[in-house]
Order: sequence, then C-alpha cells, then structure tokens
Amino acid sequence: MSRTASLLNDCFLHDKDRLRHAEVLDLLKERLTTVVGTEECALEEALGRFLSTPVVAPRDVPLHDNSAVDGYAFSHADYLQSQTLRAGPVIAAGDLEHYAVGDKQAARIFTGAVIPDGADTVAMQEDCTVTDDQIAVPPGLKKGANLRKSGEDIKSGEVVTPPGKRLRPQEIASLASLGLSEVSVYRRVRVAIISTGNELVEAGEETPIATGQVFDSNSAMLRALCASLPVTVSRLGIVPDVASTVEETIARAAATHDVILTTGGASRGDEDHVVATIDRLGKRHAWQIAIKPGRPMTFGQIGDCVFMGLPGNPVAAFVCFLLYCRPAFTILGGGEYIEPTRFPVTAGFSIDRKKPDRREFVRGWLTAGDSGPVAMKFERDGSGLISGLRAADGLIELDEETRSVTIGQTVSYIPFSEFGL
Repeated sequence: MSRTASLLNDCFLHDKDRLRHAEVLDLLKERLTTVVGTEECALEEALGRFLSTPVVAPRDVPLHDNSAVDGYAFSHADYLQSQTLRAGPVIAAGDLEHYAVGDKQAARIFTGAVIPDGADTVAMQEDCTVTDDQIAVPPGLKKGANLRKSGEDIKSGEVVTPPGKRLRPQEIASLASLGLSEVSVYRRVRVAIISTGNELVEAGEETPIATGQVFDSNSAMLRALCASLPVTVSRLGIVPDVASTVEETIARAAATHDVILTTGGASRGDEDHVVATIDRLGKRHAWQIAIKPGRPMTFGQIGDCVFMGLPGNPVAAFVCFLLYCRPAFTILGGGEYIEPTRFPVTAGFSIDRKKPDRREFVRGWLTAGDSGPVAMKFERDGSGLISGLRAADGLIELDEETRSVTIGQTVSYIPFSEFGL
C-alpha cells in the first residue's frame, strides 16, 4: 500500500473574520490533499470507490462488428442492385466459425453475432419476406443499418475512467466489458466519530432517560451520512466531560484514523475539553461561516489527521456535513469533488426578511406546479428539529444577495440526491 503526501501544517488557516460559503469550498479544495494510500480491489467490490489510476482500454468494445438485431446481413452494394438476395449461412451470437457472404447473398444472423465478411448492412427479420432460398428485403435501408461497429462503445487506447472518478454501476459495467476483474482504488478514509457530553445517553440503553439527558442522535446521523461515501467509520461512543478521558480518546483516534468528527462541545465552557485537547495535541482554527444553519465550525489537525467539529444542533450538523465534510472526505480520499447541481425552480413560499451577506439553506421539497416544479419550505426553521430533515427532499439555497423571497420568485434547489442521499 502506497502513502501519499502529508497535509499542509496550516491547511485550515485563513485570515478573515468570516468566510462566505464559496470561500470555504475554495479553501478546502486548495489546501486539502489525498491522505490515503492505494489498494487493488475486486471489481465486484469496487462500487463507490475512488479510482487511483486511469483505466486505459486494452481492446475495442465491441471487439468485432456485430448485428444489433435478428435479421439478414448482406452487402449494401448488392442490395442496391437487387432487393432479392440468396440465402446464405446462419450465424448465431457466440459462433466462433469464420463466415462470409457471396455475391447477392444474405446471411441469417442473430443479435450480437459477428458480421460476416462481405456484409455491411443488416435488415430486421420482421421486415423481410423469405421464400424458399430467396430473401426479399424492403427498400430504403441505408448502408450500415442495424450494425454495431467494432470500437463503437470503447476504442482501444481510450481512457475509460480517469483517476479520482467515483465508480458507479455504469463505470463497473464498462470496466467489466473490458474483461477487468479488479482495479486500483484509493483506500477508504478512516473516520472516527466521537460524542462528548455527560448529558448524552446511548439509544437502546435499558436505563430510563432522566431529566436533563438526551439520546445521542447526531452520531447515528453522521454514521448514516458517511455510508454514502467510501469511508470506514469507527464510532467511539460517548466520552464524558473529563479532560483526561477526552484527550486520551482523541489522541488514540488521531493515531489510527484520517479524520475525527465531532458535534457540539466546541465552545469555551469549563466542561468543553475538545477545543483544549486539539490545541494541545495539534492545531485548531475556529471558523465563522456566513451561512445558516451552521455558522460555527471548528477545523484542525493532529499531524495528518483532520479534525472537524460540527455544530451540535442536528439540522446544522446535517447541512454542514453535506456542504463541507463531504467535499473534504472526497478530496482526502483521492476523489474528484463535483459541485452539486442547483436547479432553478419556482418558490411556493415567502420570506419577508432575510439577513444580508449570509447564505441560507432551507429545508424543502418540490411539488408539481402549472408551469413546472415548485419549491415548498418546511414551516419551522429551528436547527434542532429533525422533523424538518425528515420532511425535506433537498435544500433551497438563498444566496448572500437575497433579501427576501416572494411566491413565484425563482430560487435554487439542491435535491439530496446530489449528495448521494
């Protein structure tokens, strides 16, 4: 397994009091680099992995000219002279014998079978009339009709998939068509999820929840969000607000993981030990991001291990993971980050006043309108309301220049499918 270059020592350092959304992404793309090595992976297990080396086609696909239909193969020049042709050989898909058609002769051919020498056109069987040894072909066929040319799908020497490409079922099919059984991919990014706080309780525990306690939902949500990426997740459980325990857990995680991911517990309160631990063990940079929800985030590193401290409110943690952690994980894992597509749709809601110079991501969904899709907004904006995430199918994005929204106005909509959800 090979190892790549280390992270910059100050990869999260910036010189602004507050960053805009686009500036955050630019910084991540500029400063982060691949931190994982490579490995050979069986093609059947490569779905969702990032390719580490380009795949160059060793041969044409298809390898030979073949028929796209069941029918009759013949020379188009003969066909122009006579639309009645003599019956020739019968050729099935997978037949390895070498065939040819003679003068004014048509071969009976089946879908996928190799085109015989001398033939360059195929007529569909349902369009032809067969009488004894004569095949009557209808007029109007163009040369090359119903024929799949060698290399029509992939040419020998073509780069089929570049490095950094995430392998979808489509790419898996192309690689299999080349005869490949394994590919070189980047190793999965190792992510540690740590929950901190005396108030947190593991879901499923038999002890009844007490006043002042909450079930740890954020770590379950983050683990589920990570499932759409080529990462391996270690959920290190709930760490109590004890300085020595927090430091021991984070130090151990940094030695064996590529990323440490936490939510909440990153303020300067007496019982918030995460910030102090990162400061002692490595470097930390608290960011103020001009977005809603999710303004405060903490980024840092302990050696080559990246630290990401998400807001504690679940909606803010969810949105920040999609906007910033997902791109970061992609880059750290050797992938090619692709900006999610925004779709212009009509607003089916109104907002009287929006704070300027801040980008907002509103939970919403689409309904069918008379003139196209209409974006609807979840009625409540609280960052602690998981119900809003359940109701939503995507994010309605309101840029920094937007001051208000009126019904019928065009807004940008990002479906959750753009984030692999």
